[in-house]
Amino acid sequence: MENCKNCYRVQYMDDIDHRLLAELQQNASQSNQALAAKVFASPATTLRRARALTEAGVIERTVAVLSPERLGSTVTAIVEITLDVQNAESFAAFARLIEPEPAVMLAWQTAPTVDFTLVLTVRDMPEYQALVQRLFTAANNVRNVRARFATQRVKFSTALPLPVTVRSA
Repeated sequence: MENCKNCYRVQYMDDIDHRLLAELQQNASQSNQALAAKVFASPATTLRRARALTEAGVIERTVAVLSPERLGSTVTAIVEITLDVQNAESFAAFARLIEPEPAVMLAWQTAPTVDFTLVLTVRDMPEYQALVQRLFTAANNVRNVRARFATQRVKFSTALPLPVTVRSA
């Protein structure tokens, strides 16, 4: 990011940038023309700003959000991990262990009571049990595992809150 020619833009983002980011968080697949109309800017301005925000690292990537249920993943677990040895090297080693695991949807290093909080999505309980035995063992410096299982998804969003000025068309 140090070589980014548009990095300065992050400090000077205006309402158009915020509206653009809000729209892209809701639907990044819409056409540039539709996006421009929604953010009250010309298509050229919208495209230029979206590219600049991407280059600046504000937009990290564009992805498709999939339905876990439609793909057969029916178990979501929120798992708290406490490591046996707690130091920077151990935290980094555990982070490297879980990072490539597809079932680990979200992971945070946390404090003070647990070291990591993870959100896992798997097909069923046997898949969850296999993952636990593979990752959360004493061999991987794990002292304690506490899991809670989601019974119903009440809210799901990937959108970050933004300061957006509402402007009517």
